[in-house]
Amino acid sequence: MSLKLQQLNHFVLVAEEKGFRSAASRANRSQAAISSSIKELENSLGQALFEHGNKARLTPYGQACLPRVQRFLDQAGQLETDLMAMALGENGRVRVASIPSVASRLLPDVLAAFTAQYPDVELELEDDTAEHIEARLLRGEVDIALGNQVKISDQVNFVPLRCDPVGLACSKQHPLANLGRPVHWRELASHQLINNGTVKLLRDTPLQALMETARYRVSNMLSLYSLLEHNVGVTTLPRLAMSAAHPSLVWLPLKSPRVERTIGIQQLADRTLSPPAQAFYQLCLQQLHEEHTAAV
Repeated sequence: MSLKLQQLNHFVLVAEEKGFRSAASRANRSQAAISSSIKELENSLGQALFEHGNKARLTPYGQACLPRVQRFLDQAGQLETDLMAMALGENGRVRVASIPSVASRLLPDVLAAFTAQYPDVELELEDDTAEHIEARLLRGEVDIALGNQVKISDQVNFVPLRCDPVGLACSKQHPLANLGRPVHWRELASHQLINNGTVKLLRDTPLQALMETARYRVSNMLSLYSLLEHNVGVTTLPRLAMSAAHPSLVWLPLKSPRVERTIGIQQLADRTLSPPAQAFYQLCLQQLHEEHTAAV
């Protein structure tokens, strides 16, 4: 059996209009074409849908079929709408993983614009370390990752968005905060140091070796901010990692060594993004590149 949507549509039209002429006019087809379509449908089903003596009246079988066919056509119409909306990126789901500093400092404006443009798209955002978000991308658990690239891989397409310099972070009450100029790494040697997860960005520099001697080692950023606010010590952080929620802290650039991380957007090289994910990807490129250009 091969039922066609057009035949089912014609069946409903004739039943609703209570006549072939009106149905033909509504369908913008000839009456003969509608009659032929209904006849083919009845042949496929092996049952008459309309009474032979009164083509406008449904048979008991036709009466039983009508509500089912109407529901099916409604569902088919909704399916078509949903598929077209997905093709246009208007609904669906986007899974994003980001390092915390990008999630809190750069993405809010992008998310606001994306939500306004695609209100029916679900978006999952999780923040984690650069290593973890890259691993999740490689496992296919997220569509897009935002952060610094940990390992160069043929499996991942990495598009740079902006540079994020590493500098000194401390309380405004700390003596180094009053220098008012870039800080040389040797100037940190006489102060209490706090090691954190971003120190690995200093690899192969004298400052990394110095930070490895730190008395404190803190992995949680909230704990790190608290120690800095209480003037327990100083640390190094990328500029984006300095939260505006902590106004009692100050960030100073480093004179030496000059270190920066490259923030970028990543996707799997061998996987096509879904339409909504592609829309989010393009919006990130547009907005973050624009911000970078403006900042320069």
